[in-house]
Amino acid sequence: MNFLHWLVLGCACALPLSASAQWQWVDNSGKKVFSDQPPPTDIPEKNILRRAGPSPSARAPAPVTPAPEGSSDAAAAPKAAAPKPTGVDKDLEEKTKKAEAEQKAKEAAETAKVAKAKAESCARAREGKATIDSGIRLAKVNAKGEREIMDDAARAAEQKRVQSVIDSDCK
Repeated sequence: MNFLHWLVLGCACALPLSASAQWQWVDNSGKKVFSDQPPPTDIPEKNILRRAGPSPSARAPAPVTPAPEGSSDAAAAPKAAAPKPTGVDKDLEEKTKKAEAEQKAKEAAETAKVAKAKAESCARAREGKATIDSGIRLAKVNAKGEREIMDDAARAAEQKRVQSVIDSDCK
């Protein structure tokens, strides 16, 4: 029975080896690419770090784009868009998209928080303006803690201040 356990353990350890990437190269942007497919032909031989299977001459040729009809020079033909590397890590792309979505959600929450604060400030300013415009006597507490009745000049200054808050926050 002990031999059977070792055999199963050995098979379990050897199984991932068959699924590993067989090709490894550095692409044109300097990123390492791992794939089970050979690299595109525009990758120079010096950038291929690990290979498996056939020799480099057996790699698939790059697709040839025909020259435009009015052009006799092959260099004048537009270059085909580089194909997306097949070995790009999909988990990394998903994590990047998730991080971007979280950042957008965070910005939206911050924007909502600022909008709520402005709405509250606007509501308080409108209440204050209504109180000042009502004409009732208003008192303020000074630095000594004493109540002072607002005179007409103080009332006008406070009315101007409250109106500027309304103009800035109530849009």
